[in-house]
Amino acid sequence: MTPALLSLGTALPPHVLEQTDAQDLYQAQPGTDRLNARLLRTVFGASGVERRHTVLSELVEDDARAGSPYITTDGRFLAPLTGVRNRTYVERAPALFAEAARDALARCPGLDPAAVTDVVTVSCTGFFAPGPDYQLVRDLGLDPAVRRAHIGFMGCHGGLIGLRQAAAIATADPDAVVLLVAVELCTLHLRPARDTDTIRGAALFADGAAAAVVSARRPEGVTPLLELDRFRTLVIPDGEAAMAWTIGDTGFEMILGAAVPQVLEDNIHTALAALLDGPEGTVDRDSITDWALHPGGRGILDKLEDTLGLPPEALRESRDVLATRGNMSSVTVLHVLRQVIDAAPAGEARTVCALAFGPGLTVESALFTIPARAAAPAAQPAPAAPIR
Repeated sequence: MTPALLSLGTALPPHVLEQTDAQDLYQAQPGTDRLNARLLRTVFGASGVERRHTVLSELVEDDARAGSPYITTDGRFLAPLTGVRNRTYVERAPALFAEAARDALARCPGLDPAAVTDVVTVSCTGFFAPGPDYQLVRDLGLDPAVRRAHIGFMGCHGGLIGLRQAAAIATADPDAVVLLVAVELCTLHLRPARDTDTIRGAALFADGAAAAVVSARRPEGVTPLLELDRFRTLVIPDGEAAMAWTIGDTGFEMILGAAVPQVLEDNIHTALAALLDGPEGTVDRDSITDWALHPGGRGILDKLEDTLGLPPEALRESRDVLATRGNMSSVTVLHVLRQVIDAAPAGEARTVCALAFGPGLTVESALFTIPARAAAPAAQPAPAAPIR
């Protein structure tokens, strides 16, 4: 039986960073000259982000800055060592892992958490051991014999990689119930920005979490959200310089080059052809009804919309997630999928193409089916107001 996504939960930190405030914060940094200020306005304005979430209250609230290792009381960015940033990750990531996982489990009412056989975690913005997979077993009271795996430091396509691994587990063991959880705290690695690559990251990256339950089993009363039909990976030749991710002395350093949209334009048809024509059979491109694209930035979405010949409404969910939550690295495509599923009309099956992009440059792609579902009961009209 095809493995399926039985539920999909999300979680966000409570602190909301408006993009205009983030731009003002960067422009107020010491040493910002007119040229740098113009670059900041251009990059932040073109990002497609309106607001995003962060675990760092000091980025949002002035009165939270006293004693912060990240920013001074008068708004100057500090340069905490990587160890300091990672300690913040260790302190704050587990709660988001647990919150997203509990949301996914709550959305699957026919499932007893004790039935979870496997936990797969995804993150590239911090490290610790015993890690988030171990913490989830303890925080959720899962069977201590649950099998665990962690996918670390893969970047923005990590969410689809996690789904692929969960589907592989469920295919190999039809009785498996896999809990997949992804968390990224990208804002821990913000830094003073002068070069275009660093500014681009400062304008895009955000914090968030998502979780899913994947299984070939169908608990009584649970209708799958997605059938996980097929996955593909394509490593693009000569794409390493366009997107890279490394650990520096003062945080993790992301290279998100201006060439990324062009590299994707040159290779996306190859990636899509490999997905549609495979050993599982050939799928007609025209049968794709929905697109769940990782919103790495507005330029990437604009380029792919044009290259793939998509109507503007095809990327509505991707653009909305980018605008309201920013680029949460591996978590982002799962939030897009959540919105695609929620927007799907009742009474018809849908075919979803998911695409995510990571260092290498690598394209992860997938085809999913949203099963036809019954329409929700019509809302009852409100009682008429009494005549007075």
